[in-house]
Amino acid sequence: MGYAAKDYSKLIGMEGFSETLLKNHFTLYQGYVNNTNKLWDLLTAMLKEGRAGTPEYAELKRRFGFEFNGMRLHEYYFENLGGKKPLDKAAALAKKVAGAYGSYDAWEHDFKATGAMRGIGWAVLYQDNVGGWLFNQWINEHEVGHPVGCQPILVMDVFEHAFITDYGLKRADYITAFFKNINWDVVAGRAK
Repeated sequence: MGYAAKDYSKLIGMEGFSETLLKNHFTLYQGYVNNTNKLWDLLTAMLKEGRAGTPEYAELKRRFGFEFNGMRLHEYYFENLGGKKPLDKAAALAKKVAGAYGSYDAWEHDFKATGAMRGIGWAVLYQDNVGGWLFNQWINEHEVGHPVGCQPILVMDVFEHAFITDYGLKRADYITAFFKNINWDVVAGRAK
């Protein structure tokens, strides 16, 4: 088994994101892919060697969740970028978020507020696979805070590497640029 990093170079030239920022971000993502593969190989070898009950195996198993989720969250993030138009307020997704939050604007305000919270992590719009409910969630690090049985619909990276090169500490300006570049067709395709 092995994962290959996806090519997101088509995002270069996107308004509000410098080439330097994006290339650095792609390199960081490649590191998550590489580490996911390395950890899988190590864990597989340790299992074959009968070392599954060791503290080293346990720590690598915990680390695997961090690296794998770091890889996958970046893929969701990059894939929901590159759009050039706002969400059509008459579209099914706009109606779903309005139904969950009272209005599209209330949902957007909550998502942006979630992304602006102090700390490092991710702001994610999730859909509960059981009831279909949409809600915004903060993910700390990569492996902590994911609601079980929920599909990520919109993912925004709010670790400093996602914005500090272009925006310094002005996270709100980055969030504004992020919203200008959401590919709503991709996002809507994730919702059921």
